[in-house]
Amino acid sequence: MSDNGGSAVGLLSYETLVHAVAGAMGSVTAMTVFFPLDTAKSRLQVDEKRKSNSTPVILAEIAKEEGLRSLYRGWLPVISSLCCSNFVYFYTFNTLKKLAAAGQGKSSPGKDLLMGVVSGVVNVILTTPMWVVNTRLKLQGAKFRNEDIQQTQYRGIFDAFSKIIANEGVGTLWNGTLPSLILVLNPAVQFMFYEAMKRKAGMGGKKISSAEIFLIGAIAKAIATTATYPLQTIQAIMRFGQYKGDGEGSVTGSLSNIFSMLMDRIKRFGVFGLYKGLEAKLLQTVLTAALMLVVYEKITAATFKVMGMNMKLKQ
Repeated sequence: MSDNGGSAVGLLSYETLVHAVAGAMGSVTAMTVFFPLDTAKSRLQVDEKRKSNSTPVILAEIAKEEGLRSLYRGWLPVISSLCCSNFVYFYTFNTLKKLAAAGQGKSSPGKDLLMGVVSGVVNVILTTPMWVVNTRLKLQGAKFRNEDIQQTQYRGIFDAFSKIIANEGVGTLWNGTLPSLILVLNPAVQFMFYEAMKRKAGMGGKKISSAEIFLIGAIAKAIATTATYPLQTIQAIMRFGQYKGDGEGSVTGSLSNIFSMLMDRIKRFGVFGLYKGLEAKLLQTVLTAALMLVVYEKITAATFKVMGMNMKLKQ
Protein backbone atom coordinates (compact mmCIF):
# COMPACT_ATOMS: atom_id res chain seq x y z
CA MET A 1 0.00 0.00 0.00
CA SER A 2 1.30 3.46 -0.83
CA ASP A 3 1.99 6.15 1.75
CA ASN A 4 -1.09 8.05 0.58
CA GLY A 5 -3.22 4.96 1.01
CA GLY A 6 -1.78 4.46 4.51
CA SER A 7 -2.61 8.05 5.41
CA ALA A 8 -6.17 7.62 4.17
CA VAL A 9 -6.57 4.49 6.28
CA GLY A 10 -5.20 6.35 9.30
CA LEU A 11 -7.65 9.21 8.81
CA LEU A 12 -10.74 7.14 8.07
CA SER A 13 -10.16 3.94 10.03
CA TYR A 14 -12.94 2.36 12.05
CA GLU A 15 -10.53 2.03 14.97
CA THR A 16 -9.93 5.79 15.11
CA LEU A 17 -13.67 6.43 14.97
CA VAL A 18 -14.21 4.08 17.94
CA HIS A 19 -11.62 6.03 19.95
CA ALA A 20 -13.34 9.33 19.08
CA VAL A 21 -16.84 8.11 19.99
CA ALA A 22 -15.55 6.51 23.21
CA GLY A 23 -13.76 9.73 24.17
CA ALA A 24 -16.93 11.76 23.55
CA MET A 25 -19.12 9.34 25.54
CA GLY A 26 -16.60 9.19 28.38
CA SER A 27 -16.47 12.98 28.66
CA VAL A 28 -20.27 13.31 28.63
CA THR A 29 -20.63 10.69 31.38
CA ALA A 30 -17.93 12.19 33.59
CA MET A 31 -19.00 15.82 33.15
CA THR A 32 -22.62 14.97 33.97
CA VAL A 33 -21.54 13.35 37.25
CA PHE A 34 -19.32 16.26 38.32
CA PHE A 35 -21.13 19.17 36.62
CA PRO A 36 -21.92 21.13 39.84
CA LEU A 37 -18.16 21.46 40.43
CA ASP A 38 -17.81 23.10 37.02
CA THR A 39 -20.62 25.50 37.96
CA ALA A 40 -18.74 26.55 41.10
CA LYS A 41 -15.49 27.00 39.16
CA SER A 42 -17.15 29.18 36.49
CA ARG A 43 -18.72 31.50 39.07
CA LEU A 44 -15.42 32.04 40.86
CA GLN A 45 -13.54 32.73 37.62
CA VAL A 46 -16.01 35.21 36.11
CA ASP A 47 -17.59 36.86 39.19
CA GLU A 48 -14.57 38.60 40.74
CA LYS A 49 -16.52 39.92 43.73
CA ARG A 50 -17.64 36.48 44.88
CA LYS A 51 -15.57 35.35 47.87
CA SER A 52 -13.31 32.38 47.23
CA ASN A 53 -14.82 30.05 49.81
CA SER A 54 -14.47 26.28 49.80
CA THR A 55 -16.24 24.42 47.01
CA PRO A 56 -19.02 22.96 49.24
CA VAL A 57 -19.77 26.47 50.57
CA ILE A 58 -19.96 27.93 47.04
CA LEU A 59 -22.29 25.13 45.91
CA ALA A 60 -24.49 25.61 49.00
CA GLU A 61 -24.71 29.38 48.33
CA ILE A 62 -25.71 28.87 44.69
CA ALA A 63 -28.31 26.24 45.59
CA LYS A 64 -29.77 28.45 48.35
CA GLU A 65 -29.93 31.62 46.23
CA GLU A 66 -30.95 30.12 42.89
CA GLY A 67 -32.30 26.63 43.62
CA LEU A 68 -30.79 23.15 43.23
CA ARG A 69 -31.45 23.10 39.49
CA SER A 70 -29.08 26.05 39.06
CA LEU A 71 -26.17 23.69 39.79
CA TYR A 72 -26.91 22.08 36.41
CA ARG A 73 -27.73 25.32 34.56
CA GLY A 74 -26.25 25.21 31.07
CA TRP A 75 -25.77 21.42 31.15
CA LEU A 76 -27.01 20.82 27.58
CA PRO A 77 -24.81 23.40 25.80
CA VAL A 78 -21.79 22.37 27.87
CA ILE A 79 -22.35 18.68 27.16
CA SER A 80 -22.91 19.40 23.45
CA SER A 81 -19.68 21.41 23.28
CA LEU A 82 -17.75 18.84 25.29
CA CYS A 83 -19.02 15.96 23.16
CA CYS A 84 -17.95 17.68 19.93
CA SER A 85 -14.68 18.88 21.44
CA ASN A 86 -13.61 15.47 22.73
CA PHE A 87 -14.69 13.74 19.53
CA VAL A 88 -12.46 16.10 17.52
CA TYR A 89 -9.57 15.79 20.00
CA PHE A 90 -9.61 11.99 20.32
CA TYR A 91 -10.13 11.52 16.57
CA THR A 92 -7.18 13.77 15.73
CA PHE A 93 -4.95 12.39 18.50
CA ASN A 94 -5.56 8.73 17.62
CA THR A 95 -5.24 9.42 13.90
CA LEU A 96 -1.80 10.95 14.52
CA LYS A 97 -0.95 8.09 16.89
CA LYS A 98 -1.93 5.52 14.26
CA LEU A 99 0.07 7.29 11.55
CA ALA A 100 3.09 7.55 13.87
CA ALA A 101 2.84 3.84 14.73
CA ALA A 102 2.85 3.00 11.02
CA GLY A 103 6.18 4.76 10.67
CA GLN A 104 9.49 4.07 12.33
CA GLY A 105 10.39 4.65 15.94
CA LYS A 106 8.72 3.94 19.27
CA SER A 107 6.27 6.08 21.19
CA SER A 108 7.86 8.68 23.44
CA PRO A 109 6.69 11.52 25.72
CA GLY A 110 7.96 14.02 23.15
CA LYS A 111 5.87 12.50 20.37
CA ASP A 112 2.83 12.29 22.63
CA LEU A 113 3.25 15.98 23.54
CA LEU A 114 3.54 17.02 19.88
CA MET A 115 0.47 14.97 18.89
CA GLY A 116 -1.42 16.48 21.82
CA VAL A 117 -0.52 20.04 20.76
CA VAL A 118 -1.60 19.45 17.14
CA SER A 119 -4.85 17.81 18.28
CA GLY A 120 -5.51 20.72 20.63
CA VAL A 121 -4.99 23.35 17.92
CA VAL A 122 -7.42 21.57 15.56
CA ASN A 123 -9.92 21.26 18.42
CA VAL A 124 -9.68 24.96 19.43
CA ILE A 125 -10.16 26.27 15.89
CA LEU A 126 -13.21 24.07 15.24
CA THR A 127 -15.01 24.20 18.60
CA THR A 128 -14.31 27.63 20.20
CA PRO A 129 -17.67 29.09 18.98
CA MET A 130 -19.53 26.36 20.87
CA TRP A 131 -17.56 27.07 24.06
CA VAL A 132 -18.27 30.82 23.82
CA VAL A 133 -21.99 30.10 23.57
CA ASN A 134 -22.03 27.50 26.34
CA THR A 135 -20.10 29.81 28.71
CA ARG A 136 -22.76 32.49 28.29
CA LEU A 137 -25.70 30.08 28.59
CA LYS A 138 -24.18 28.46 31.66
CA LEU A 139 -23.94 31.82 33.46
CA GLN A 140 -27.27 33.21 32.20
CA GLY A 141 -29.58 34.03 35.09
CA ALA A 142 -26.84 33.71 37.69
CA LYS A 143 -26.89 36.09 40.65
CA PHE A 144 -23.54 37.83 40.32
CA ARG A 145 -21.82 39.83 43.06
CA ASN A 146 -20.13 41.95 40.37
CA GLU A 147 -22.55 44.68 39.18
CA ASP A 148 -20.45 45.32 36.06
CA ILE A 149 -21.59 42.02 34.55
CA GLN A 150 -24.47 42.28 32.08
CA GLN A 151 -27.13 39.57 31.98
CA THR A 152 -27.82 37.81 28.68
CA GLN A 153 -31.25 36.75 27.37
CA TYR A 154 -30.81 33.77 25.07
CA ARG A 155 -33.54 31.19 24.46
CA GLY A 156 -31.14 28.39 23.63
CA ILE A 157 -28.02 27.38 21.72
CA PHE A 158 -29.18 28.46 18.26
CA ASP A 159 -30.70 31.71 19.54
CA ALA A 160 -27.40 32.51 21.28
CA PHE A 161 -25.45 31.90 18.07
CA SER A 162 -27.76 34.12 16.01
CA LYS A 163 -27.86 36.99 18.56
CA ILE A 164 -24.09 36.99 19.09
CA ILE A 165 -23.49 37.13 15.33
CA ALA A 166 -26.16 39.83 14.80
CA ASN A 167 -25.21 42.05 17.76
CA GLU A 168 -21.48 41.48 18.22
CA GLY A 169 -20.21 40.07 14.94
CA VAL A 170 -19.04 36.63 13.85
CA GLY A 171 -15.57 37.23 15.29
CA THR A 172 -17.02 37.25 18.82
CA LEU A 173 -17.59 33.51 18.51
CA TRP A 174 -13.81 33.11 18.62
CA ASN A 175 -13.32 35.22 21.78
CA GLY A 176 -10.49 33.85 23.87
CA THR A 177 -8.97 31.91 20.97
CA LEU A 178 -5.39 32.96 21.74
CA PRO A 179 -5.41 31.82 25.39
CA SER A 180 -7.21 28.67 24.18
CA LEU A 181 -4.43 28.00 21.68
CA ILE A 182 -1.84 28.47 24.42
CA LEU A 183 -3.93 26.19 26.62
CA VAL A 184 -3.62 23.29 24.16
CA LEU A 185 -0.62 22.58 26.37
CA ASN A 186 -3.10 21.47 29.06
CA PRO A 187 -4.47 18.35 27.32
CA ALA A 188 -1.12 17.88 25.57
CA VAL A 189 0.73 17.70 28.91
CA GLN A 190 -2.09 15.60 30.35
CA PHE A 191 -1.89 12.99 27.59
CA MET A 192 1.91 13.03 27.60
CA PHE A 193 1.94 12.05 31.29
CA TYR A 194 -1.05 9.74 30.87
CA GLU A 195 0.47 7.77 27.98
CA ALA A 196 3.89 7.61 29.69
CA MET A 197 2.47 6.37 33.02
CA LYS A 198 0.16 3.94 31.22
CA ARG A 199 3.09 2.49 29.25
CA LYS A 200 5.04 2.05 32.48
CA ALA A 201 2.09 0.46 34.29
CA GLY A 202 1.51 -1.94 31.39
CA MET A 203 5.13 -3.08 31.05
CA GLY A 204 5.57 -6.80 30.53
CA GLY A 205 2.06 -7.19 29.18
CA LYS A 206 0.51 -6.43 32.58
CA LYS A 207 -3.22 -5.65 32.45
CA ILE A 208 -4.00 -2.17 33.79
CA SER A 209 -6.97 -2.05 36.18
CA SER A 210 -9.73 0.57 36.17
CA ALA A 211 -8.43 1.90 39.51
CA GLU A 212 -4.95 2.37 38.02
CA ILE A 213 -6.37 4.13 34.95
CA PHE A 214 -8.39 6.44 37.24
CA LEU A 215 -5.32 7.25 39.35
CA ILE A 216 -3.06 7.78 36.34
CA GLY A 217 -5.66 10.01 34.68
CA ALA A 218 -6.16 12.02 37.87
CA ILE A 219 -2.42 12.65 38.38
CA ALA A 220 -1.88 13.62 34.73
CA LYS A 221 -4.77 16.08 34.74
CA ALA A 222 -3.82 17.61 38.11
CA ILE A 223 -0.33 18.43 36.82
CA ALA A 224 -1.65 19.97 33.59
CA THR A 225 -4.43 21.97 35.28
CA THR A 226 -2.28 23.50 38.03
CA ALA A 227 0.33 24.61 35.49
CA THR A 228 -2.16 26.35 33.19
CA TYR A 229 -4.94 27.56 35.53
CA PRO A 230 -4.26 31.35 35.38
CA LEU A 231 -4.72 31.26 31.61
CA GLN A 232 -7.90 29.23 32.00
CA THR A 233 -9.32 32.03 34.14
CA ILE A 234 -8.50 34.64 31.45
CA GLN A 235 -10.00 32.31 28.84
CA ALA A 236 -13.29 32.07 30.79
CA ILE A 237 -13.49 35.88 31.24
CA MET A 238 -12.87 36.51 27.52
CA ARG A 239 -15.39 33.89 26.42
CA PHE A 240 -18.05 35.32 28.72
CA GLY A 241 -17.37 38.88 27.56
CA GLN A 242 -20.43 40.40 29.25
CA TYR A 243 -18.85 43.34 31.08
CA LYS A 244 -20.11 46.91 30.97
CA GLY A 245 -17.86 49.37 29.21
CA ASP A 246 -15.42 48.21 26.56
CA GLY A 247 -15.45 44.65 27.87
CA GLU A 248 -12.80 42.05 28.42
CA GLY A 249 -13.39 39.82 25.42
CA SER A 250 -11.68 40.52 22.10
CA VAL A 251 -11.74 38.44 18.96
CA THR A 252 -8.55 36.59 19.74
CA GLY A 253 -7.01 38.59 22.55
CA SER A 254 -3.51 39.89 21.95
CA LEU A 255 -0.63 38.65 24.05
CA SER A 256 -0.33 42.13 25.58
CA ASN A 257 -4.04 42.06 26.48
CA ILE A 258 -3.70 38.65 28.12
CA PHE A 259 -0.63 39.84 30.02
CA SER A 260 -2.38 43.04 31.17
CA MET A 261 -5.38 41.03 32.39
CA LEU A 262 -3.08 38.72 34.36
CA MET A 263 -1.23 41.69 35.90
CA ASP A 264 -4.51 43.49 36.70
CA ARG A 265 -5.74 40.42 38.53
CA ILE A 266 -2.49 40.21 40.52
CA LYS A 267 -2.70 43.94 41.35
CA ARG A 268 -6.27 43.65 42.65
CA PHE A 269 -6.23 40.22 44.29
CA GLY A 270 -2.55 39.26 44.67
CA VAL A 271 -0.79 36.29 43.08
CA PHE A 272 -3.32 33.92 44.60
CA GLY A 273 -6.01 35.78 42.65
CA LEU A 274 -4.72 33.98 39.57
CA TYR A 275 -5.74 30.72 41.23
CA LYS A 276 -9.19 31.75 42.45
CA GLY A 277 -11.46 28.74 41.98
CA LEU A 278 -8.54 26.31 41.59
CA GLU A 279 -9.90 24.01 44.30
CA ALA A 280 -13.22 23.62 42.47
CA LYS A 281 -11.41 23.33 39.14
CA LEU A 282 -9.06 20.62 40.41
CA LEU A 283 -11.92 18.67 41.95
CA GLN A 284 -13.99 18.99 38.79
CA THR A 285 -11.36 18.54 36.12
CA VAL A 286 -9.28 15.85 37.84
CA LEU A 287 -12.25 13.70 38.78
CA THR A 288 -13.92 14.29 35.41
CA ALA A 289 -10.77 13.50 33.43
CA ALA A 290 -10.04 10.39 35.48
CA LEU A 291 -13.59 9.02 35.15
CA MET A 292 -13.68 9.98 31.47
CA LEU A 293 -10.52 7.99 30.76
CA VAL A 294 -11.87 4.95 32.64
CA VAL A 295 -15.10 5.04 30.59
CA TYR A 296 -13.09 5.69 27.41
CA GLU A 297 -10.76 2.73 27.97
CA LYS A 298 -13.68 0.42 28.89
CA ILE A 299 -15.74 1.40 25.84
CA THR A 300 -12.84 0.98 23.42
CA ALA A 301 -11.83 -2.36 24.95
CA ALA A 302 -15.41 -3.69 24.90
CA THR A 303 -16.03 -2.47 21.34
CA PHE A 304 -12.83 -3.98 19.98
CA LYS A 305 -13.56 -7.23 21.80
CA VAL A 306 -17.08 -7.45 20.38
CA MET A 307 -15.87 -6.62 16.88
CA GLY A 308 -13.00 -9.08 17.19
CA MET A 309 -10.37 -6.41 16.66
CA ASN A 310 -6.90 -6.54 18.12
CA MET A 311 -6.88 -3.91 20.84
CA LYS A 312 -3.25 -4.21 21.77
CA LEU A 313 -1.65 -0.80 21.60
CA LYS A 314 1.50 -0.30 19.59
CA GLN A 315 3.95 0.85 22.19
